[in-house]
Amino acid sequence: MFLVIFTSIFHNSTVRFDSKSVNEATYYVPCMAALAVITVCFNNVAVGITFQRDAGVLKRINGTPLPGAVFLGARILHAVLVSLLLVVVTAAFGHVFYNADIPTGSALLRTIIVLAVGAAAFCALGFAISSVIPNADASLPIVNAVVLPLLFLSGVFIPLIDAPAWMTWVGRVFPISHFLAGMQAGFLGGAFNWTDVIVLAAWGLGGLLVAIRFFRWEPRSD
Repeated sequence: MFLVIFTSIFHNSTVRFDSKSVNEATYYVPCMAALAVITVCFNNVAVGITFQRDAGVLKRINGTPLPGAVFLGARILHAVLVSLLLVVVTAAFGHVFYNADIPTGSALLRTIIVLAVGAAAFCALGFAISSVIPNADASLPIVNAVVLPLLFLSGVFIPLIDAPAWMTWVGRVFPISHFLAGMQAGFLGGAFNWTDVIVLAAWGLGGLLVAIRFFRWEPRSD
């Protein structure tokens, strides 16, 4: 939906990417693919886990013989697979209707690595932020307050061509910007930087450590 909206608005415009100009309809294909992964792996995981905790579902699951790590791992695997499916659908739609290139060869391999690391990292961050969300009613406002500014600061919605330096710097601190850069490198033919993958992995590891330490199976009693 977002891909159609943005491409309908900017389909006659071009944007500078690295040393070349690309049609904005093509430019938004990796952007919306990245948005799909972030939405499924961060937003949906954080909100879904919070609702299940408040409803007592997590408490009941924790009381079964099923190991907690297996349940959480299955949630991560499900989110990663759904996000990969959405990326495939978005890429195919962009290729058919907007002549967007699909990564091939080594570029495809690097894109898959970025997708896998990024999806796992955002899942871990989703679990981490769910541990500080007080209840289900607060989940959507908190998650949106965290992710929406970063989506704009990272150039997902609007290319940061003439953005202030501080805006670009702030965006590069967080993982969305690095994930988008890896996706753009595959779809738009830009320079690939393994530093982006390392930063994503570091954020994912940090989120995992926070989730392990503070994850709650039961709702707050206060």
